[in-house]
Amino acid sequence: MVYFVRTAAEGDVEKIRALLAETFHATYDPFYGPEKVAQLVQSWHSPAAIRARIVRKDGEFLVADSGSDVGGIGYAAMYPKMAKTVMLHQLYVRPACQGEGIGRDIFAELETCFPYAEIMRVEVALQNLRAVSFYERLGFSEVDRMEEWGGPNSGLPAVVLEKPLQNL
Repeated sequence: MVYFVRTAAEGDVEKIRALLAETFHATYDPFYGPEKVAQLVQSWHSPAAIRARIVRKDGEFLVADSGSDVGGIGYAAMYPKMAKTVMLHQLYVRPACQGEGIGRDIFAELETCFPYAEIMRVEVALQNLRAVSFYERLGFSEVDRMEEWGGPNSGLPAVVLEKPLQNL
């Protein structure tokens, strides 16, 4: 199936939510268990939270759309804690679509959406070695580690990766 990367819209919220629930369970159930993952999905990926990301002025929310299905999503926004830095908050591809280049295509588009940014940063769950490897292939390298991925008191350790951007 062919997917085209485009900006997310209000009408995509339910498809995005379903994709995030599916990919979170496929990715994180082995590490944290289905109950903890269901809690994360419920709190982090509510329709209201997705809508807020879609309309955020200093962010970009993209979907890979086949016309009938959303195969992947990506969301990045300027990082207020660090000048000229973009935080890649989400890049998820439906498990059945992984390995088809959708994540790479979404990332390539996100990389161009912030012309004044010099660095892109991403936090990855420490146990998610597949994602760490993916980001390293895209040119990211480890700059830090943290104990609370996704928010305070999560208890989920993470690695922080950065990539210089070539925007001019």
